[in-house]
Amino acid sequence: MVHVDLHAVTQPVGIMRIMAVILTGMCFILVATVGHVSSPYWAWCMFTWCFCFFFTLGIVVLEFTTVSTRVPFAWDDFTAAFAMLAGLLCLSASIIYPTFFACKVCHRAIGASVVSWVCFGVYVGEVVIMRLRPSGQTSGFLSTLPGIMKMLEIFFACLIFMSLETGQYSSSPGLQWCIAVYSLCFIFALLIILLTLGQLTIYFPFSFDMLAIVYNVLAAVMYTTAMVIWPLYSFRNNKRPGDCGSLCPWDKLVVVTFMTIFNTIVYTLDTVYSIRLVFCVNRE
Repeated sequence: MVHVDLHAVTQPVGIMRIMAVILTGMCFILVATVGHVSSPYWAWCMFTWCFCFFFTLGIVVLEFTTVSTRVPFAWDDFTAAFAMLAGLLCLSASIIYPTFFACKVCHRAIGASVVSWVCFGVYVGEVVIMRLRPSGQTSGFLSTLPGIMKMLEIFFACLIFMSLETGQYSSSPGLQWCIAVYSLCFIFALLIILLTLGQLTIYFPFSFDMLAIVYNVLAAVMYTTAMVIWPLYSFRNNKRPGDCGSLCPWDKLVVVTFMTIFNTIVYTLDTVYSIRLVFCVNRE
Protein backbone atom coordinates (compact mmCIF):
# COMPACT_ATOMS: atom_id res chain seq x y z
CA MET A 1 0.00 0.00 0.00
CA VAL A 2 1.28 3.46 -0.95
CA HIS A 3 1.61 6.07 1.81
CA VAL A 4 2.41 9.76 1.56
CA ASP A 5 5.59 10.97 3.26
CA LEU A 6 5.59 14.77 3.60
CA HIS A 7 9.07 14.62 5.11
CA ALA A 8 10.42 13.63 1.68
CA VAL A 9 9.63 17.10 0.26
CA THR A 10 10.23 19.20 3.39
CA GLN A 11 13.69 17.95 4.35
CA PRO A 12 16.70 19.82 2.86
CA VAL A 13 17.41 17.16 0.23
CA GLY A 14 13.78 17.16 -0.88
CA ILE A 15 13.76 20.96 -1.17
CA MET A 16 16.95 20.78 -3.23
CA ARG A 17 15.35 18.28 -5.59
CA ILE A 18 12.22 20.41 -6.03
CA MET A 19 14.47 23.40 -6.82
CA ALA A 20 16.35 21.28 -9.36
CA VAL A 21 13.07 20.28 -11.03
CA ILE A 22 12.01 23.92 -11.32
CA LEU A 23 15.40 25.14 -12.55
CA THR A 24 15.94 22.44 -15.17
CA GLY A 25 12.40 23.03 -16.42
CA MET A 26 13.16 26.76 -16.71
CA CYS A 27 16.33 26.03 -18.71
CA PHE A 28 14.47 23.76 -21.09
CA ILE A 29 11.63 26.26 -21.64
CA LEU A 30 13.96 29.25 -22.12
CA VAL A 31 16.08 27.46 -24.72
CA ALA A 32 13.04 25.95 -26.45
CA THR A 33 11.54 29.41 -26.89
CA VAL A 34 14.74 30.65 -28.51
CA GLY A 35 14.33 28.04 -31.26
CA HIS A 36 15.86 24.82 -32.50
CA VAL A 37 19.51 24.71 -33.51
CA SER A 38 20.81 21.88 -35.66
CA SER A 39 23.78 20.96 -33.52
CA PRO A 40 24.66 17.95 -31.34
CA TYR A 41 25.83 20.37 -28.64
CA TRP A 42 22.41 22.05 -28.56
CA ALA A 43 20.75 18.63 -28.44
CA TRP A 44 23.08 17.59 -25.59
CA CYS A 45 22.13 20.62 -23.51
CA MET A 46 18.41 20.08 -24.11
CA PHE A 47 18.77 16.38 -23.31
CA THR A 48 20.63 17.24 -20.10
CA TRP A 49 17.95 19.55 -18.76
CA CYS A 50 15.11 17.27 -19.87
CA PHE A 51 16.79 14.15 -18.42
CA CYS A 52 17.55 15.84 -15.09
CA PHE A 53 14.03 17.29 -14.90
CA PHE A 54 12.18 14.01 -15.37
CA PHE A 55 14.52 11.84 -13.30
CA THR A 56 14.62 14.30 -10.40
CA LEU A 57 10.84 14.63 -10.53
CA GLY A 58 10.57 10.83 -10.55
CA ILE A 59 12.79 10.58 -7.48
CA VAL A 60 10.68 13.17 -5.65
CA VAL A 61 7.44 11.36 -6.54
CA LEU A 62 8.79 7.92 -5.56
CA GLU A 63 10.01 9.19 -2.18
CA PHE A 64 6.83 11.20 -1.57
CA THR A 65 4.69 8.12 -2.18
CA THR A 66 7.18 5.82 -0.31
CA VAL A 67 7.44 3.60 -3.40
CA SER A 68 11.21 4.10 -3.14
CA THR A 69 11.28 1.78 -0.13
CA ARG A 70 10.17 -1.12 -2.36
CA VAL A 71 12.62 -0.81 -5.24
CA PRO A 72 14.90 -3.86 -5.77
CA PHE A 73 18.16 -1.91 -5.46
CA ALA A 74 19.96 0.39 -3.03
CA TRP A 75 17.87 3.56 -3.26
CA ASP A 76 20.26 5.86 -1.34
CA ASP A 77 23.12 4.68 -3.53
CA PHE A 78 21.10 5.37 -6.67
CA THR A 79 19.97 8.87 -5.64
CA ALA A 80 23.46 9.89 -4.52
CA ALA A 81 24.92 8.66 -7.81
CA PHE A 82 22.21 10.41 -9.83
CA ALA A 83 22.90 13.71 -8.05
CA MET A 84 26.59 13.41 -8.97
CA LEU A 85 25.76 12.53 -12.57
CA ALA A 86 23.19 15.33 -12.86
CA GLY A 87 25.75 17.77 -11.49
CA LEU A 88 28.24 16.69 -14.15
CA LEU A 89 25.61 16.97 -16.88
CA CYS A 90 24.52 20.44 -15.77
CA LEU A 91 28.16 21.54 -15.53
CA SER A 92 28.78 20.46 -19.12
CA ALA A 93 25.58 22.17 -20.33
CA SER A 94 26.46 25.32 -18.37
CA ILE A 95 29.77 25.51 -20.22
CA ILE A 96 28.68 24.34 -23.67
CA TYR A 97 25.49 26.35 -24.13
CA PRO A 98 26.84 29.86 -23.40
CA THR A 99 30.05 29.07 -25.29
CA PHE A 100 28.31 28.19 -28.56
CA PHE A 101 24.82 29.68 -28.42
CA ALA A 102 24.77 32.80 -26.20
CA CYS A 103 25.54 36.36 -27.25
CA LYS A 104 25.41 39.82 -25.66
CA VAL A 105 21.85 40.48 -26.83
CA CYS A 106 20.55 36.89 -26.44
CA HIS A 107 18.70 37.51 -23.18
CA ARG A 108 16.89 34.18 -22.96
CA ALA A 109 20.09 32.28 -23.80
CA ILE A 110 21.95 34.21 -21.10
CA GLY A 111 19.13 33.53 -18.67
CA ALA A 112 19.20 29.80 -19.45
CA SER A 113 22.97 29.76 -18.93
CA VAL A 114 22.71 31.48 -15.53
CA VAL A 115 19.88 29.20 -14.39
CA SER A 116 21.88 26.15 -15.52
CA TRP A 117 24.82 27.25 -13.36
CA VAL A 118 22.45 27.68 -10.40
CA CYS A 119 21.05 24.20 -11.08
CA PHE A 120 24.59 22.80 -11.05
CA GLY A 121 25.08 24.40 -7.63
CA VAL A 122 21.82 22.85 -6.40
CA TYR A 123 22.94 19.35 -7.40
CA VAL A 124 26.31 19.92 -5.74
CA GLY A 125 24.47 21.04 -2.61
CA GLU A 126 22.36 17.88 -2.72
CA VAL A 127 25.48 15.71 -2.92
CA VAL A 128 27.07 17.58 -0.01
CA ILE A 129 23.95 17.26 2.16
CA MET A 130 23.61 13.54 1.42
CA ARG A 131 27.24 13.03 2.34
CA LEU A 132 27.07 15.03 5.56
CA ARG A 133 23.87 13.65 7.05
CA PRO A 134 24.23 10.32 8.93
CA SER A 135 21.59 8.58 6.83
CA GLY A 136 23.34 9.70 3.66
CA GLN A 137 26.51 7.77 4.28
CA THR A 138 25.82 5.25 1.56
CA SER A 139 27.99 2.25 0.92
CA GLY A 140 26.66 1.17 -2.46
CA PHE A 141 28.83 0.76 -5.55
CA LEU A 142 27.84 4.01 -7.27
CA SER A 143 28.72 6.05 -4.20
CA THR A 144 32.22 4.58 -3.99
CA LEU A 145 35.28 5.77 -5.89
CA PRO A 146 35.10 2.92 -8.50
CA GLY A 147 31.44 3.70 -9.11
CA ILE A 148 32.13 7.41 -9.52
CA MET A 149 34.94 6.63 -11.97
CA LYS A 150 32.59 4.38 -13.96
CA MET A 151 30.13 7.28 -14.24
CA LEU A 152 32.95 9.57 -15.36
CA GLU A 153 33.95 7.05 -18.03
CA ILE A 154 30.42 7.01 -19.40
CA PHE A 155 30.15 10.80 -19.15
CA PHE A 156 33.34 11.43 -21.13
CA ALA A 157 32.29 8.82 -23.70
CA CYS A 158 29.00 10.67 -24.22
CA LEU A 159 30.90 13.89 -24.85
CA ILE A 160 33.05 12.03 -27.38
CA PHE A 161 30.02 10.63 -29.23
CA MET A 162 28.43 14.08 -29.27
CA SER A 163 31.52 15.59 -30.91
CA LEU A 164 31.95 12.99 -33.65
CA GLU A 165 31.19 14.19 -37.17
CA THR A 166 29.54 11.85 -39.65
CA GLY A 167 32.04 10.83 -42.32
CA GLN A 168 35.13 11.89 -40.38
CA TYR A 169 36.29 8.33 -39.84
CA SER A 170 34.66 6.33 -42.64
CA SER A 171 37.84 6.11 -44.75
CA SER A 172 40.38 5.70 -41.96
CA PRO A 173 40.95 2.32 -40.28
CA GLY A 174 42.77 4.04 -37.43
CA LEU A 175 39.83 6.29 -36.60
CA GLN A 176 37.44 3.36 -36.98
CA TRP A 177 39.44 1.53 -34.32
CA CYS A 178 39.04 4.54 -32.03
CA ILE A 179 35.27 4.56 -32.57
CA ALA A 180 35.21 0.85 -31.72
CA VAL A 181 37.16 1.54 -28.52
CA TYR A 182 34.79 4.32 -27.46
CA SER A 183 31.71 2.20 -28.20
CA LEU A 184 32.85 -1.06 -26.59
CA CYS A 185 34.15 0.58 -23.42
CA PHE A 186 30.96 2.63 -23.11
CA ILE A 187 28.76 -0.47 -23.43
CA PHE A 188 30.74 -2.56 -20.93
CA ALA A 189 31.03 0.27 -18.38
CA LEU A 190 27.26 0.73 -18.57
CA LEU A 191 26.72 -3.02 -18.15
CA ILE A 192 28.92 -3.09 -15.05
CA ILE A 193 26.92 -0.27 -13.50
CA LEU A 194 23.58 -1.90 -14.30
CA LEU A 195 24.66 -5.34 -13.06
CA THR A 196 26.04 -3.91 -9.84
CA LEU A 197 23.08 -1.61 -9.23
CA GLY A 198 20.67 -4.49 -9.81
CA GLN A 199 22.73 -6.67 -7.44
CA LEU A 200 23.08 -9.31 -10.17
CA THR A 201 26.83 -9.84 -9.71
CA ILE A 202 26.19 -12.54 -7.08
CA TYR A 203 24.82 -14.83 -9.80
CA PHE A 204 28.13 -14.92 -11.69
CA PRO A 205 29.88 -18.32 -11.45
CA PHE A 206 33.21 -16.55 -10.97
CA SER A 207 34.57 -13.49 -9.20
CA PHE A 208 32.98 -10.36 -10.63
CA ASP A 209 35.75 -8.25 -9.09
CA MET A 210 38.34 -10.14 -11.13
CA LEU A 211 36.24 -9.69 -14.25
CA ALA A 212 36.06 -5.96 -13.58
CA ILE A 213 39.85 -5.81 -13.18
CA VAL A 214 40.39 -7.61 -16.50
CA TYR A 215 37.95 -5.22 -18.18
CA ASN A 216 39.61 -2.16 -16.64
CA VAL A 217 43.05 -3.29 -17.82
CA LEU A 218 41.82 -3.94 -21.36
CA ALA A 219 39.87 -0.67 -21.46
CA ALA A 220 42.88 1.32 -20.21
CA VAL A 221 45.12 -0.26 -22.88
CA MET A 222 42.52 0.29 -25.62
CA TYR A 223 42.01 3.92 -24.64
CA THR A 224 45.77 4.44 -24.57
CA THR A 225 45.96 3.30 -28.19
CA ALA A 226 43.05 5.60 -29.07
CA MET A 227 44.78 8.49 -27.29
CA VAL A 228 47.73 8.05 -29.68
CA ILE A 229 45.87 7.06 -32.86
CA TRP A 230 43.05 9.62 -32.82
CA PRO A 231 45.17 12.82 -32.95
CA LEU A 232 47.71 11.12 -35.23
CA TYR A 233 45.11 10.32 -37.89
CA SER A 234 42.87 13.34 -37.26
CA PHE A 235 45.43 16.14 -37.49
CA ARG A 236 47.91 14.68 -39.97
CA ASN A 237 47.92 17.07 -42.94
CA ASN A 238 44.84 18.71 -41.46
CA LYS A 239 45.46 22.24 -40.23
CA ARG A 240 42.75 24.38 -38.73
CA PRO A 241 40.87 26.20 -41.54
CA GLY A 242 41.10 29.96 -41.57
CA ASP A 243 37.30 30.31 -41.71
CA CYS A 244 36.72 27.84 -38.87
CA GLY A 245 34.12 29.50 -36.69
CA SER A 246 31.77 28.28 -33.99
CA LEU A 247 30.94 24.55 -34.08
CA CYS A 248 33.76 23.98 -36.58
CA PRO A 249 34.38 20.26 -37.35
CA TRP A 250 38.10 20.75 -36.74
CA ASP A 251 37.43 22.03 -33.22
CA LYS A 252 35.30 18.93 -32.56
CA LEU A 253 38.36 16.81 -33.35
CA VAL A 254 40.16 18.69 -30.57
CA VAL A 255 37.28 18.04 -28.16
CA VAL A 256 37.39 14.30 -28.93
CA THR A 257 41.17 14.32 -28.41
CA PHE A 258 40.93 15.89 -24.96
CA MET A 259 38.00 13.73 -23.89
CA THR A 260 40.00 10.66 -24.96
CA ILE A 261 42.93 11.81 -22.83
CA PHE A 262 40.68 12.44 -19.83
CA ASN A 263 39.01 9.05 -20.16
CA THR A 264 42.38 7.31 -20.52
CA ILE A 265 43.43 8.87 -17.21
CA VAL A 266 40.17 7.81 -15.53
CA TYR A 267 40.43 4.23 -16.84
CA THR A 268 44.05 4.03 -15.67
CA LEU A 269 43.15 5.28 -12.19
CA ASP A 270 40.19 2.90 -12.11
CA THR A 271 42.49 -0.01 -12.98
CA VAL A 272 45.08 0.89 -10.36
CA TYR A 273 42.47 1.40 -7.65
CA SER A 274 40.56 -1.82 -8.42
CA ILE A 275 43.78 -3.87 -8.38
CA ARG A 276 44.79 -2.30 -5.08
CA LEU A 277 41.31 -2.87 -3.65
CA VAL A 278 41.18 -6.56 -4.56
CA PHE A 279 44.78 -7.66 -4.01
CA CYS A 280 45.87 -5.37 -1.17
CA VAL A 281 42.97 -4.04 0.91
CA ASN A 282 40.76 -7.15 0.77
CA ARG A 283 43.64 -9.40 1.87
CA GLU A 284 44.62 -7.39 4.90
